[in-house]
Amino acid sequence: MKQLMLGNEAVARGLYEAGCSFVSSYPGTPSTEITEYAAKYKEIYAEWAPNEKVAVEAAFGACVAGKRSFCSMKHVGLNVAADPVFTIAYTGVNAGMIIGVADDAGMHSSQNEQDSRHYAIAAKLPMLEPADAGESLSFTKLAYEISEKYDTPVFIKMCTRVAHSQSIIETSERVETSKTYEKDGAKYIMMPGNAKRRHPIVEARTVALTEYAETAPFNRIEDGSDHSIGIITSSTSYQYAKEVCGDKYPVLKLGMINPLPVKKIQDFAKSVDKVIVIEELDGIIETHCRNIGVEVTGKELFSCIDELSQNIVAEKLGFTPDCGKKLDENIPARPPVMCAGCPHRGLFYTLKKNKLTVFGDIGCYTLGAVPPLAAIDTTICMGASVSGIHGFNKANEGKSDGKTVAVIGDSTFMHSGVTGLINIAYNESNSTVIILDNSITGMTGHQQNPTTGFNLKGDPCTKIDLETLCRSVGIKRVRVVDPYNLKECDDAVKEELAANEPSVIISRRPCALLKYVKHNGPITANADKCIGCKSCMKIGCPAISIVDGKVKIDATLCTGCGVCSQLCKLGALPNGKES
Repeated sequence: MKQLMLGNEAVARGLYEAGCSFVSSYPGTPSTEITEYAAKYKEIYAEWAPNEKVAVEAAFGACVAGKRSFCSMKHVGLNVAADPVFTIAYTGVNAGMIIGVADDAGMHSSQNEQDSRHYAIAAKLPMLEPADAGESLSFTKLAYEISEKYDTPVFIKMCTRVAHSQSIIETSERVETSKTYEKDGAKYIMMPGNAKRRHPIVEARTVALTEYAETAPFNRIEDGSDHSIGIITSSTSYQYAKEVCGDKYPVLKLGMINPLPVKKIQDFAKSVDKVIVIEELDGIIETHCRNIGVEVTGKELFSCIDELSQNIVAEKLGFTPDCGKKLDENIPARPPVMCAGCPHRGLFYTLKKNKLTVFGDIGCYTLGAVPPLAAIDTTICMGASVSGIHGFNKANEGKSDGKTVAVIGDSTFMHSGVTGLINIAYNESNSTVIILDNSITGMTGHQQNPTTGFNLKGDPCTKIDLETLCRSVGIKRVRVVDPYNLKECDDAVKEELAANEPSVIISRRPCALLKYVKHNGPITANADKCIGCKSCMKIGCPAISIVDGKVKIDATLCTGCGVCSQLCKLGALPNGKES
């Protein structure tokens, strides 16, 4: 049956059809939907793991048990998962195992623009790279065959455009597969003696996979009418090249990005006058071509920064760019901002008012760095705020104590913040950590996490109690505040910073966008009492504006949280109870 599917949805369909039984992931844009779609199939057990390392290890355990497994993450999540990934490259698998990774060229929702193909090369693992939803399905099924034939985990590399674009796919029925687990210490116990014996197996596997890449169906040549130029490309870059060039130039479309074929590329180069490599981010294909003696043009034309587009490819290849339209008018910038009613807003207003140094983390609350709040000093990676404040305060030998806090979300704290808190307790730095508990994983689209009390499928499950967890690792001062109450937040921050020991403040209020959250209704501004002081504008709420010198509330956005009411001393913004 033919269906229109997103690339991520097609991967999930491929998992189903290939007989995958186990999925464990941590949400991360643009990879999140793979696991959400996989969870809709009753034949697949699917879960959110606390982090990507745990997800990989759980998926590996399932494949050892004899069930085809899958784990998914975004590119920066692969950094977290790298430890087990590099070692299971040595052990190999029992049943097939796929590691899905989605890169974010253009940094639509990421803190860096790394190229995950480097991981496949470094770990010596095969990587398939689909160019549309159809290939996302077929490559997923093929990846399990490769995994089991060559005894290896296999990467499926998505990117934002492929993950979130749609195309027609052909679905088929599920094929059930399973294997029996047999105890094999020499294969699965990676102590040095065994690991030394496994390394040559990995190298031999790479040779075999390279030979396979020469004839594999996903590395194909599409002939063209003009052999003055030949294009080597992959993934979404292939789509741009075909849209621009059509069938004019021959194209070598690479579906397996590691290991890359040798003879196939050399033969293709001989059939054209000039070879141009079109690939996003780093010159992986380009470097490989040069290493095997094929002269190519690549990064001289196409930058290693940002994603490509049809217009960029057209311009660099000498075509007239005519793909897409551009408005002549200057469009006002629309920087990202926390939603109206966001529970983080009041807390960040408090931190800015107290002129604190704030170590930030990854999540919706990173938007606290945006003016007018501008209340965050650093954002590095998941959990770095908690570890960072410890190092900052230790290095300053007490001079920054009482002036510095760390902020981290509930899901991010469970991901990798708790180990930093253990470090604070163990090595005794006078640091205050604020856990922004909005009862959900917000930035990636409202996924459950270990602190919400619900699993991936929405069923009730064990809920990790943050207060108890923090106390259990050695933090004696733990308190909960309502971020809608500015005085309560201010008092808590000042008291904990004044204490001469580590402390945790849990800022608890559910995300304003959660369906079960009931709002008070919009605040009605009293323009007669407004003097245009703009105190209400300091919190950066998108529901508040100044029109003709007077405050105006957008009733379609305002949730009635009342934070702005606490800033207006003249009663121009009465909260729901007062109005």
